[in-house]
Amino acid sequence: MSTGQMHPGLHPIDDDLVRRLVAGQFPRWAGLPVRRFPSGGTVNAMYRLGDEMVVRLPLVRGGAADVLLEREWLPRLAPWLPVPVPEVLGAGEPAEGYPWPWSVYRWLAGENPEAGALSDPVLLAGDLAGLVTALRNIDLPGAPAAHRGGPVASLDAPTRAAIEELRQIPQEGIDCAAVTAVWEDALRAPAWDGPPVWLHADLMPGNLLVDGGRLTSVIDFGCTGVGDPACDLFPAWNLLPADARKTFRESLGVDDATWARGRGRTLSQALIALPYYRNTNPAMARNARHVIRAVVEED
Repeated sequence: MSTGQMHPGLHPIDDDLVRRLVAGQFPRWAGLPVRRFPSGGTVNAMYRLGDEMVVRLPLVRGGAADVLLEREWLPRLAPWLPVPVPEVLGAGEPAEGYPWPWSVYRWLAGENPEAGALSDPVLLAGDLAGLVTALRNIDLPGAPAAHRGGPVASLDAPTRAAIEELRQIPQEGIDCAAVTAVWEDALRAPAWDGPPVWLHADLMPGNLLVDGGRLTSVIDFGCTGVGDPACDLFPAWNLLPADARKTFRESLGVDDATWARGRGRTLSQALIALPYYRNTNPAMARNARHVIRAVVEED
């Protein structure tokens, strides 16, 4: 959960605003209780609406397009996937001084998994591999390009800038030489030369829900689209320990080049996130540190 101003341009959102928005556009739900749901997310605020729904509102302008993307694609993707995904129950529009589209979803129960505290990592790795396989097998026309689906080289400048920034924060203890070596290995890996595949493109622990250690649903499809399959290897390093990581890779049949790109992409995201969120979002910063350790320590 954020403890400060994560991004410039955050729009103020509170319980009263959400009540007014719901009452004005969905009067059938006007009497339901509204309460903020604590989340480590960085782009949206979430409010429980009664017991069966959740309201999700962008905090920044950049999140508005994600709302529209989910409205269009979630109903079409859901039948292809092995676990439930968010179901849009209400399409909210700007009002009451709030400037962007927002949505009401059916509530999906479960808990976010936490690296280092998984009850059965190998079984979860199999579940995640099943999800990624199902995504890759989707055949829907008109697919958008995934937010993170392009060439690894497109991340080079911000990744190197983040490494230099972390070099100036010695208390983080980042081995900048080691992470640079991993990053350069990813840059040298052959690019994906097959057809683009469907991706979730943001398989962070905060976007996964589990119950009894098993994957029960996946949320936040704001980055979804088609691109390099390496983009959906994030859980290998941001969540899974070494033995489960091996299961995940073997289940997906990942070749060396794709593994190197996936490792580099996951590392890049963590390197950029750590200096950005270290003082504002403890959950994101903690996961970034975990990823950096996992990548550097990998055999």
